[in-house]
Amino acid sequence: MTSTETTEKTGIIETKSGKIQGYMKDGLEIFKNIPFAEPPLGDLRFMPPVEKKPWDDVLDASEYGFCAFQGYTALEDWFGKQEPESEDCLNLNIWTPATDGKKRPVMFWVHGGAFIMGSGISPMYDGTHLAKRGDVVIVTINYRLGSLGFLYVPGITVNVGLLDQVTALKWVHDNIEAFGGDPDNITIFGESAGAFSVLALATLPATKGLIKRVIAQSAPVIEEKKSDKTTRSFMRSLGLKKGDLEGMRKISPEDLMKAQNKFMENMADLLAFRPLVDGDIMPILPLKAFKNGYCKDIDFMIGSNSEEFKLFLAAPEFKDLSGEKLENMLLGFLSMTGLSMNKGKELLQLYKKEGEGSDLVDILTTLTSDAMFRIHSSHYLETQNVHNPNTYNYLFTMKSPLLDGTLGACHALELPFVFGTTEAPGIGEFSGKGPDVDTVSQQMMDAWIAFARNGNPNAESIPDWPAYETEKRSTMVFGKETKIVEKYLDKQREAWDDTFKV
Repeated sequence: MTSTETTEKTGIIETKSGKIQGYMKDGLEIFKNIPFAEPPLGDLRFMPPVEKKPWDDVLDASEYGFCAFQGYTALEDWFGKQEPESEDCLNLNIWTPATDGKKRPVMFWVHGGAFIMGSGISPMYDGTHLAKRGDVVIVTINYRLGSLGFLYVPGITVNVGLLDQVTALKWVHDNIEAFGGDPDNITIFGESAGAFSVLALATLPATKGLIKRVIAQSAPVIEEKKSDKTTRSFMRSLGLKKGDLEGMRKISPEDLMKAQNKFMENMADLLAFRPLVDGDIMPILPLKAFKNGYCKDIDFMIGSNSEEFKLFLAAPEFKDLSGEKLENMLLGFLSMTGLSMNKGKELLQLYKKEGEGSDLVDILTTLTSDAMFRIHSSHYLETQNVHNPNTYNYLFTMKSPLLDGTLGACHALELPFVFGTTEAPGIGEFSGKGPDVDTVSQQMMDAWIAFARNGNPNAESIPDWPAYETEKRSTMVFGKETKIVEKYLDKQREAWDDTFKV
């Protein structure tokens, strides 16, 4: 929306930061571009977020603010560049049925994008449909990305993008009651980099007691090892000495992004800029914290898409590869997850055997999708269900019509289904449209809303969904036939038993 001149205004909301006024639309009260921290400009660049100073006037929250400066990924070619960009991007957006004092479940969304792109202002994440359908409060946030959010200079800067998320969550906890939300019933949910983020947020000392539930969608494998190699290499590419943050602060954000994009072209690791286990902000790997029972009071849902890797196969480097060349390139790609070449070859033979008669690309997709997402999710399920019976697993199988259907049930495809935004401009080409799409979207919204309300995703629109346990390993499959499947691809899962565990 570009103008709100003829739109009815909300009442003025009192927050601990100041007065806020949004607008009314579709039976909701909507508030955009609420700052939750001071702009990280000048000396605050690369530093932890600073609490927002209270303002005196009434803040007009009728239009989206800036998103973080964006690095490049192939998604930009399909959905366009996220903009407007600015370093002054630490803001959040709220959709609520009413600011009436009623304590509704709060769903706090952390976007994905490999920690280098994405935003909380994307049309895909419009909170209208979820808020209306479930009588819940939806929050989306922006946080610093790429080199501006995840440089690591020991003793000086680390994880500031993650701390942005923490600060936004604290702001919501402290103020959401004024927007009709329940500060004691906050579900954090996110996809890809956002899924890793919500897993991390659940385990940080700084957020203890703030989170009731977690939904992690397609959480990637991230290694525990900590290194400043990426930062050193990136700074060297800019002609700067190790740790010269003053030199970095003199470079415009636009030039930083140009340098970052060029730097990432030569990186084998798409998640080169990411949160790190630093021993302080993030004391240990999130999976270890889950295993130790740190999150025993948090209800938990996690899942993935059946053909995650087909999104990445659409990249130019894979376009003309087939047969042995494709196998070798994907085995090399899997080394990013810490998998040895020998283990990769061993697993490939098993997947070929179990997928006999299947297309090679489909076999390789299953293997690579498991390596990056599904097996990692199963380890979280196995550790959390011991501590909390409200633990659930899903699998998404709807296929995208984009690129003549070659994307399949790829990474990120479930997003418009979860938010009910399949009809948003430019989204339908990716998600598909029609009765089947509408049905699955409604089912997923109902399940996500039910889980946020009471820690159980069961709803009238879906079959009975049992909690996850290691005997049956029940998984809700969202697809043209939404159903429960037990022990999905169990032989393949068993083959990873000695991999990625902690």
